[in-house]
Amino acid sequence: MLIRENYLSKIRGFYDSDLVKILVGIRRCGKSVILEQIIDEIKEKKVKEDHIIYINFEFIEFEDLKDYKKLNSYIKEKIIDKKIYYIFLDEVQNVDRFEDVVNSLRASVKNISIFITGSNSKMLSDELSTVLSGRYVLFNINPLSYKEYIELTKKDAYNLNNFWDYANWGGLPNRCEFNNEIDIKNYLYSVFDSIILRDIVKRLNLQDTILFDMILQYLIETTGREFSAENIMNYLEKEYKKISSETLYTYIDALCKALIIRKVYRYDVHGKGVLKTLNKYYMTDLGIARIKHNSDSFKNYILLENIVYNELISRNYDVYIGKTKNGEIDFIAIKDGIKNYIQVTYELSNDKVREREFNAFKPVTDNYAKYVISLDKENYSKDGIIHLNLIDFLMKDSC
Repeated sequence: MLIRENYLSKIRGFYDSDLVKILVGIRRCGKSVILEQIIDEIKEKKVKEDHIIYINFEFIEFEDLKDYKKLNSYIKEKIIDKKIYYIFLDEVQNVDRFEDVVNSLRASVKNISIFITGSNSKMLSDELSTVLSGRYVLFNINPLSYKEYIELTKKDAYNLNNFWDYANWGGLPNRCEFNNEIDIKNYLYSVFDSIILRDIVKRLNLQDTILFDMILQYLIETTGREFSAENIMNYLEKEYKKISSETLYTYIDALCKALIIRKVYRYDVHGKGVLKTLNKYYMTDLGIARIKHNSDSFKNYILLENIVYNELISRNYDVYIGKTKNGEIDFIAIKDGIKNYIQVTYELSNDKVREREFNAFKPVTDNYAKYVISLDKENYSKDGIIHLNLIDFLMKDSC
């Protein structure tokens, strides 16, 4: 089993805290496994089995506990002394009014530590944050990073066939169990269908799932490009599908809340502020993108951009698109007030490509680090701008 230390190290300090620990991520990204690893670590502290309450709401034996009152009673009946009880509620969004249960337990029982996981918008809703009144801490769980993928599969990180396997089929852990393309696709389709059928379609009561699928495909095919509602509406009209801008944004918001796509805002390098317009979208998992994409593959540089974006997110950076007076920088990654300016390209062996990528930083006048990331093995660093090999960046926590 892959120990996901990147996440455990962030959660570990809260094991005994009365703050509700919320783990959120796309379906099948490994949240349940992380819960199991937390339970294993708690057991190492000599906590008795009867002080660990684990409920997975995808298991049929817990079907009755989807009634929030029965769930509340079930947990309270198990708390019989003053020692700390660790409560794990896995895929808790399947319980109507689960937030009321969690809040009631937190408020009425002092010797508990609650962990919950979920895969959809209910875990990110304003309602949840209002009910819990700031008494929670949120952890975003992502599909495997490239480094984790290598640790899990024990493959050679610098073999490009392995890299492109990850780039094309993504980082959902269970897909690594399959070796041929048909099996991988079937698995990914099953995950995607569960997201759509169990979450988005049901929650929005969608009547036209074909239209919804077309919007997703368009967003995938324009990954990394400036988003335009007008362009997508024109595209749909040519396909004899009409949609209002309000409905379009409702659908896109649903895709974001189901954690299939992520919105990235622009950051004005000169005005030093976040812009709420002209944003872009990137895919949470490239395997899902691959099965929903009309053509055989993305352009390589888009895949690389998406991988770098996901990696930065997993390292807890706030990530933006950098807007300059005459162009843009692929990413501005900010953590602890420190900025990193990042360009991503496939390769730099061409003089014109090198000039374009390095000159993107010319409008930047501050002294924060500037990086160009590519698959080149040769080091093209110059003029204080650092060139990083992409696989080095992914494997060595560079930047």
